[in-house]
Amino acid sequence: MDKTELRWGVGQRLEFIEFRLFWDGRVNRSDLMQQFGVSVNQASADLNRYIGFAPDNMVYDKCARTYVRGPGFKSRFLEPDASRYLAQLRSVSDGILDREDAWIADLPPFASAPTPARGVNPVTLRSVVGAIRRSEAIEVKYQSLSSPEPRWRWIVPHAIGFDGFRWHTRAFCVTDEAFKDFLLSRMLEIRGSRESRVPAEDDRDWNDEVTLEIGPHPALSETQARGIALDYGMRGGKAKIKVRRALLYYALRRLGLDTDPGARKPQDQQIVLLNREVVHEVHG
Repeated sequence: MDKTELRWGVGQRLEFIEFRLFWDGRVNRSDLMQQFGVSVNQASADLNRYIGFAPDNMVYDKCARTYVRGPGFKSRFLEPDASRYLAQLRSVSDGILDREDAWIADLPPFASAPTPARGVNPVTLRSVVGAIRRSEAIEVKYQSLSSPEPRWRWIVPHAIGFDGFRWHTRAFCVTDEAFKDFLLSRMLEIRGSRESRVPAEDDRDWNDEVTLEIGPHPALSETQARGIALDYGMRGGKAKIKVRRALLYYALRRLGLDTDPGARKPQDQQIVLLNREVVHEVHG
């Protein structure tokens, strides 16, 4: 049987077993019972089912009274992903994910640079997401930086975006007759909705992608350049990053590529944009 043929709940529990085996090296019935609220019999059945799929992945340790990762372990249900592990770690640390909902058994000590909280109203977010689903226009009271007072305007949202610090919606502005980014935190009120015939496909900047090629700063030493290459997973001295054209400005700013690379010390700049002509083509 392929894992795609399993019921969703069973598949989730088998993935959990594999997650614990890979990252923590052990798993037992109580882990499944606590995580999913299943019975002793169901937890035992899940462990036996997993053994049936991957008999070399775990063995029972009688002394520890738990299953431990087998020497011939090979992923069967969940490809090991460092990003997923680290995302859970950060989510728990930031209070986004409850500790009991995380799949990590023993959280290692962790801290991150603080990010200012963004005041996104849940009702506002619900209205925007609803408009996206129904392809509707909504009237929002929006505070822009260009006007002293908030203004009412009709927008047609079609996607949610994140620039690394703030959440916004990508939408067609009926007033300006153009697709723009609207920060969710600056939407003060929503008072109406109506049908819209503006297709998301018309937002070329959102639908088109640009590939950025980055490399170590040429003024770095060979040792320093090798370290930077490891940081960014570079091969042959460069790495490729795909980004929507609508998010290009934010991506360049977040990577520190929005200024002249000579404006900072090479050790501070670390990377440079190898295909800067792409930026000129987009903004030109």
